[in-house]
Amino acid sequence: MAKTQLNVRVDEATAEAARERALQRGLSVNRYIEELVQRDAGEVGHTFVEAAADFMKSYAAVFAEESGDRESEGRSRT
Repeated sequence: MAKTQLNVRVDEATAEAARERALQRGLSVNRYIEELVQRDAGEVGHTFVEAAADFMKSYAAVFAEESGDRESEGRSRT
C-alpha cells in the first residue's frame, strides 16, 4: 500500500504524549498515529451501523405497516 506523508502541527505536550505512547507500545510515532486514526474511523463506522440497526428495529412495525408486510410486523414485536 502506498503511503502519503502528512504534516501535522501540535503543541509540545501533545507531541510528547504521542512519543511516550508510541514508545510504550513499541511503535514509531507515525505507526501509532496511523493506528489511532484507523481505530477511530472503524469505531465511527461501527457506531453508525449499530445506530442504524437500532433505528430499523425500533421502527420495524411502522415500515411493515407502510409496506403492507404484516408478517414482518409480527416478528418485530418478539
